[in-house]
Amino acid sequence: MDEVTWAALTAALTALGAAWTWYAFRHRGVASGLRGAGLTLLPPAAWLTGTMEMFTRIGGAVSSWATGLVLSPLVWAGIVLAGLSVVLLGTSSALRSRARGVTSDDRPKRGLPASSQGKGEPALGDDDLGDVEDILKRHGIT
Repeated sequence: MDEVTWAALTAALTALGAAWTWYAFRHRGVASGLRGAGLTLLPPAAWLTGTMEMFTRIGGAVSSWATGLVLSPLVWAGIVLAGLSVVLLGTSSALRSRARGVTSDDRPKRGLPASSQGKGEPALGDDDLGDVEDILKRHGIT
């Protein structure tokens, strides 16, 4: 769009905003009228700073990207391949764990040092949890 078209669009939006502002002042009160005046000033500000053209270019780029995403068989093939990749990686991990003979019960628990696993000794930081447990017990939460 050329400069004249942007100026015409700005003038039309500003005229509509001015009409709404006048209506709002007359029928809805000062607060609504001031809000309308603030909104009326946005199109000329966007035109003067060049952001109106920028936003339409961004909108057009997003629109063409979304259209290509939805309608392109190549894009859908890529999505299917990505999903297949995730399934294969997950299956490989499960098979590798099973081949080693490691079950979920054999894996060390996070946050527990190896020396205290299964011995009933408190791990580092468990005294903090003891304070939390005491507070929960005082409030009747178990």
